[in-house]
Amino acid sequence: MNELEYIRSLAQQQHQWQTPVHQGSLLMGPGDDCAVIRKCGSRVQLLSMDTLVEAVHFDRCFHPPELLGRKVISVNVSDIAAMGGIPTLVLLSAGLPPGFDANWVLAFNQGLLEACQHYNCSLIGGDTVASPGGFSFTITILGEMEESAVLYRDRAREGDTVFVSGFLGLSAGGLALLKAGFSAREPQFAELISQHLNPTARVQLGAALANSGLVHAMMDSSDGLATDLAHICSASQLGAQILAEQLPISDNLREAARLCRADPLDWALRGGEDFELIFTAPPQAAAALRELGNDCSVQIHAIGVMDRGEGLRLLEQDGVACCETFLTHQGYDHFRRVEEN
Repeated sequence: MNELEYIRSLAQQQHQWQTPVHQGSLLMGPGDDCAVIRKCGSRVQLLSMDTLVEAVHFDRCFHPPELLGRKVISVNVSDIAAMGGIPTLVLLSAGLPPGFDANWVLAFNQGLLEACQHYNCSLIGGDTVASPGGFSFTITILGEMEESAVLYRDRAREGDTVFVSGFLGLSAGGLALLKAGFSAREPQFAELISQHLNPTARVQLGAALANSGLVHAMMDSSDGLATDLAHICSASQLGAQILAEQLPISDNLREAARLCRADPLDWALRGGEDFELIFTAPPQAAAALRELGNDCSVQIHAIGVMDRGEGLRLLEQDGVACCETFLTHQGYDHFRRVEEN
């Protein structure tokens, strides 16, 4: 059973149980970046949870504790941004191993609280437990926004252009460089390594896209484009074709891939942890969306189109010939990685 199959099995088993009365206020449950609950008036509350586990999501050999504290918050805030919301409250569950380094934990706490201040959200409680081996951190995050502006995964329309913010593959490239012994002091690769160690959630851009009324569907790129755009396809009951030559891959990423003997296209498609926004909108909205991105100091790139085809496909031009590759759900999968190891 892979990660997607586990999530689907849980949703299927849930349907066997009686629906609680209070679910009348539930606008979105499992199946999107956040659950959405109706509040008073026109406001909704967004809720999400994410866990970072040592040796799975981070390596303390090269991940400074203060940056890890920031990342724990940022990756959760990204879920709120993916719906177009604003983060408000945070709960932390920390699993600490025997004999943990108190100074390391204090530095982690500092980074976590700095990130909360950066995103204007408050840590309001949580839980601490003993971990049999390695650190683990789980964040529950709450956000708010207008109900009419929420952007879901399942609203993409046939003919929509597929857009992404920023550049793809930077985190995967940064991780590969760190494993190869490079550091953030290398000017050429500082952006890649920083994207892995200290990503920034696109809160301002997400809210602007939601309030623009131009976007039909959106989510963030946490597991890689090949999986995350496939989620939009599945939820919207559509397919999508993306063009390899239009994927935003930086020159520095290509150089990092050369040094690491890797394929930059693979990092862009399957690497994960970019925490950029993937969204769909009518083709005629492209100029307005790019202008909106400029206002938020973020580049917006058109990379493909939603269609009635089968799943997610990559179109590559090889001279005069074209090659189409099936990509659906080929990004990061926790359980597949475990089985492979």
